[in-house]
Amino acid sequence: MTDPAAAIAAYWDAAAPAFDDEPDHGLRAAATRAAWARLLDAWAPAGPADVLDVGCGTGSLSLLLATAGHRVTGVDLAPRMVERARAKLAATGLPGRFLVGDAAAPPTGEEAFDLVLCRHLVWTLPDPVAALRGWVGRLRPGGRLVLVEGRWRESGQAAAPYVAGAESLPWNGGITADDLAAAVRPLVRELRTEPLGGVVDLWGGPVPDERYALIADV
Repeated sequence: MTDPAAAIAAYWDAAAPAFDDEPDHGLRAAATRAAWARLLDAWAPAGPADVLDVGCGTGSLSLLLATAGHRVTGVDLAPRMVERARAKLAATGLPGRFLVGDAAAPPTGEEAFDLVLCRHLVWTLPDPVAALRGWVGRLRPGGRLVLVEGRWRESGQAAAPYVAGAESLPWNGGITADDLAAAVRPLVRELRTEPLGGVVDLWGGPVPDERYALIADV
């Protein structure tokens, strides 16, 4: 029987070389990079903070947070994603720690963080509600959980199929802002959502699906 975690890691390892070609992944365009930097600055705590970037991919958001002076730990299941994240920060001379591991249960021991950030990940998780509880549990009092998520529409273009069994994932295809808020609300003190789909600079062009950020304080 195929190990699901191994299959998922292999999928994202294979995606790593071209991952940054997407405008919102690589943040290569100045306008896209600046748009994400503005959002992260608004969401992150003031002053240097300890940030956990779960499902960090190639580390583009981690790099922006490190540039702003925060202490960043990134976690991703795919070793090649982590390799690129490490190289990305090393090339700038900025500090950052990147770990290979399950983003739903990051291998950071008893460490606590001021901010847990997650972007476009929850749809891949076999138990996303348990992951949400775990992430909230890693926050210090007064800490913040930021989830950048969406409900994806079919693009109509051919794409590599995701791992076998993905259709049975609880949030396969993404989750609406209302449904994610309902899942997070019992875990936190307060939350809000910000629509992001109409902010063209974030995505490098118009997007047809629902995209948003959920910002929750504990």
